[in-house]
Amino acid sequence: MNMKISCLIVNEKTAIQSKIKKLVDLHGQFEINATVTTGSEALIQLKESQPAVIFLDVDLPDMSGFELLDEMSTMGKKPLIIFVTENKESALTAFDYFAFDYLITPFKEERFMTSLNKVIEFQNREQMSSLQNNLENILDLVKANAAPVSNSTVKRINIKSGNKIIFIEVDTIKYISASGYYVEVFTTDNKKFLLRESLSSIIERINSANFMRIHRSTIININFIDEVITSNYGETDVKINDNKTFRVSKGYKKEFQEIMGVK
Repeated sequence: MNMKISCLIVNEKTAIQSKIKKLVDLHGQFEINATVTTGSEALIQLKESQPAVIFLDVDLPDMSGFELLDEMSTMGKKPLIIFVTENKESALTAFDYFAFDYLITPFKEERFMTSLNKVIEFQNREQMSSLQNNLENILDLVKANAAPVSNSTVKRINIKSGNKIIFIEVDTIKYISASGYYVEVFTTDNKKFLLRESLSSIIERINSANFMRIHRSTIININFIDEVITSNYGETDVKINDNKTFRVSKGYKKEFQEIMGVK
């Protein structure tokens, strides 16, 4: 028997909650772990039940759905977000946050079921990709044991792009930014690669002292820093050699100053 896909409803409207529950039960391959009405309650449930799918309203009593997604940006594996909302104006913003789907109420049952089926298709592809990555890791381990290397720093990382796996030289990565449920990797040849992974996970994969996290949404390669800019208000920015500027957040400021030898 297949394990059901866990879901969280984040919506204060009772009628929408009931309709989602009814259709999820009718589908049979999903189950509702919890129903909450606010963003703060959702953050608690995300830690406790770790749902695979969130049915999220744009307009919540204590924050917007997008503010909730910002709060979730530091999470490891992120759930798929299906917006279920009366708000017609925010669809483009939702997809900037890499929403999986956007349903405007009232919606037809067939439309909702199509969205659920797409979730299943997506998870099947993710499982195949994960299996492929595991096999690659095993092969890397075998190679490492067979031929010891002189430097433990990873030289290249692989990024899955469609039906291809692209290998990127770590030294060519200038910076990495969180973007919704994905990260964007920018390289010296002005290319951008998108992958579904957390910043914490990718910096572990890179395993290089040249990369530093300066913000919850930013990792930079310190070899490309041209300037460190401080303001009279105690804020610190870094400018890299393509004139892109990033803010160093307070939580990472002390470590950044110690490593870079600046005050």
